[in-house]
Amino acid sequence: MSQPFAKLPAWADYGLLPLINLIVAFFVAGLVVLLVGESPIDAAVLMVKGAFGSGDGVGYTLYYATNFIFTGLCVAVAFHCGLFNIGGEGQAYIGGLGVAVVGLGLGNVLPWWITFPLAIIASGLVGALWALIPAWLQAKRGSHVVITTIMFNFIAASIMVYLLVGYLKASGTQAPETRVFGDGGQLPGLGWLLSLIGLNMRSAPLNISFLLALVAAFLVWVLIWRTKLGYEIRTMGYSPKAARYAGIGEVRIIVITMMISGALAGMMALNPIMGAQHRVQLDFVAGAGFVGIAVALMGRSHPAGIVLAAILFGMLYQGGAEIAFDMPNISRDMIVIIQGLVILFAGALEHMFRPTLLRLLQRFARTKRQSTPAVAAEGGQ
Repeated sequence: MSQPFAKLPAWADYGLLPLINLIVAFFVAGLVVLLVGESPIDAAVLMVKGAFGSGDGVGYTLYYATNFIFTGLCVAVAFHCGLFNIGGEGQAYIGGLGVAVVGLGLGNVLPWWITFPLAIIASGLVGALWALIPAWLQAKRGSHVVITTIMFNFIAASIMVYLLVGYLKASGTQAPETRVFGDGGQLPGLGWLLSLIGLNMRSAPLNISFLLALVAAFLVWVLIWRTKLGYEIRTMGYSPKAARYAGIGEVRIIVITMMISGALAGMMALNPIMGAQHRVQLDFVAGAGFVGIAVALMGRSHPAGIVLAAILFGMLYQGGAEIAFDMPNISRDMIVIIQGLVILFAGALEHMFRPTLLRLLQRFARTKRQSTPAVAAEGGQ
């Protein structure tokens, strides 16, 4: 997706600028913590300790990060085509229907290593089909994808409430949730992986969908930068006029891109449903679709950056819970404010420091060029 300012060097655009945004966000968050009478340094130590200080802490951090990787990739793929898909929340929600069909229908019949691939296909397909409608409306009718995907988030939530309450609810209970899946509908945990580095994970729901998220990130990198389709997607994002002149079908690219984006969001449902809850509950997405927007922006729509940004937000979720428990003056609402500040500077204000950083780098480059001839002249004497 085209940038609103002159292009920075890759190391500054993908590394230095996000780091500056993050430092400013935490500085402002530290002021907020200071205002409520707590030490920002102690709060920062508690956050890091809560997120990475134990096996369960790491497990929960990576569990949250799994959701954000999927939704961040969802947003990033659309970004590269010049589309702003903010419907990841609804696409993940509806993708849960595909997981439910496999888990309820085959969980008591087949082992997990067979139901898992089927659930991947089902969740991705349902999420893609849910994104197809806004994509078609954008490509054929000119309906802006931002508006339609917002609307479809609410439609998806209403559909899930209707189905859970009216049809999928377990018999003999008032809770709007399905019955617990059989063993074949439950994904194995990754405690063995953490044990390799000496961490003991007891109750954290980290499961193999985390590995699937890493595979998805790699495949998105291959798609965007190593395939003809990825080149067409990026061309459409940089210049639709140039893409049309080159013979790239606008309708085809928009529809395909949005369906890939929706499929990635749909697969996010695997983590909470098959990996943690082992059933479908209301609001299992829990805002991950919207956090994915900030993750994609902070990660500069690059899969490697998205993985790192997702782990950062996983740390904020898990470490924030530790702060709220150990520091009574910092409520859960305060943690949401801190998370919001990171989203603000990483998302809405991500380009605030870009002009200043660009001027500083240009000034440094001019100074270096001016000093080089002088050094060369002295060497020649």
